[in-house]
Amino acid sequence: MSPHSDLNAFWMPFTANRQFKSAPRLLERAEGMFYWDAEGKEILDSTAGLWCVNAGHCRSEISDAITAQTRKMDFAPTFQMGHSLPFLFANRLIKYTPKGLDHVFFTNSGSESADTALKMALAYHFVRGEPQRTLLIGREKAYHGVGFGGISVGGLPNNRRAFGNLLTVDHLPHTLDQERNRFSQGLPLYGVEKADALGELIHKHGAEHIAAVIVEPVAGSAGVIVPPAGYLQRLRDICTEHGILLIFDEVITGFGRLGTPFAADYFGVTPDIMTTAKGLTNAAVPMGAVFSSDTVHDAFMSGPAEQIEFFHGYTYSGHPLACAAGLAALDIYEKEDLLHRGSLIAPSFAEMIHSLRDLPHVADIRNLGLMAAIELEPKAGEPGARGYEVLLKSLELGLLVRATGDTIALSPPLIIEISHLDRLFQTLREVLRTIS
Repeated sequence: MSPHSDLNAFWMPFTANRQFKSAPRLLERAEGMFYWDAEGKEILDSTAGLWCVNAGHCRSEISDAITAQTRKMDFAPTFQMGHSLPFLFANRLIKYTPKGLDHVFFTNSGSESADTALKMALAYHFVRGEPQRTLLIGREKAYHGVGFGGISVGGLPNNRRAFGNLLTVDHLPHTLDQERNRFSQGLPLYGVEKADALGELIHKHGAEHIAAVIVEPVAGSAGVIVPPAGYLQRLRDICTEHGILLIFDEVITGFGRLGTPFAADYFGVTPDIMTTAKGLTNAAVPMGAVFSSDTVHDAFMSGPAEQIEFFHGYTYSGHPLACAAGLAALDIYEKEDLLHRGSLIAPSFAEMIHSLRDLPHVADIRNLGLMAAIELEPKAGEPGARGYEVLLKSLELGLLVRATGDTIALSPPLIIEISHLDRLFQTLREVLRTIS
């Protein structure tokens, strides 16, 4: 396949296009825990695609449900009309959400979920008579998708460098404290006081101007940054005290990644709004969902019954095929108890990944549930080169990992078995012993 004629038309996302197209890495088939490349080589998927294929690849239950729905009804509008599937799906979903998060607004991606949640927060204060609450608080090193709202509250400078900030925002410090927490297993012991930075921002801006705080319970794209014990609860307490909405971005942590349905369950902290996507449909059809509290939802339900309460939505909100995929995925999660299975595998996962700590160039290892990161010492003057080398050498040996700069992130499908873990970490050990 010629990189100039056959590959050039597709402008790839978050990719060094010229580098990739000079030596493409093409996946052609998937099933269960594995991909196969164009040459037929089997590749163990340690990333659940892109944090999203929680039940494993190409589940026939999901594909059959999608196919059946295409024959029945391919599309129906949800603007001033409706069809049964999003109502059914929403009612199934809220059986698993923390108590009080009983309303679902469907989107098409994590990015749309983040922007929807931010608009929901701003509009909530507006309808309650506090329109001055326009400041949104994000966190350094955070990723909330690529919408203009998400990149504004996000804490990855490269994601907004060329676009600027279009919202009124400020940022909490990140919680990565490698001086005190290096090689922590599970929740780090130190750093809960970093939540007090929210109090400093309240003093700086005035609580009456702050609409919401948005955080990932565990920061994924920045390299699996696990919050210190007690940190999220302290954020919750400060937000409650000052009438500020707390938003959890659970696009990655939702649907079993930590061994509980949501990270909110794992930490015992309930936000006012929660964003999801990825595992919602096992990634078979793009879809996202924003869960809101009764308090947030009910604030909009006033005024004349014939008026639109929330001027926001997408053509494909509650799309029939996406709902069919989501319902089938939820059936699998329930039948195989995948929303809790990670808690059984996590101890072995943690033991195996931390066994790599003494290998060359390993600077830190972080883990929680079935997500983990190996941070490598960067090559002098070549940031990201060592991570890219691990990506390529792992692929050569039949293992797909995710390289974010010099951090290797792992988030395997929740169906992973101990035999897969053995293969995964045996391969990683071999790669890390040989990188330059």
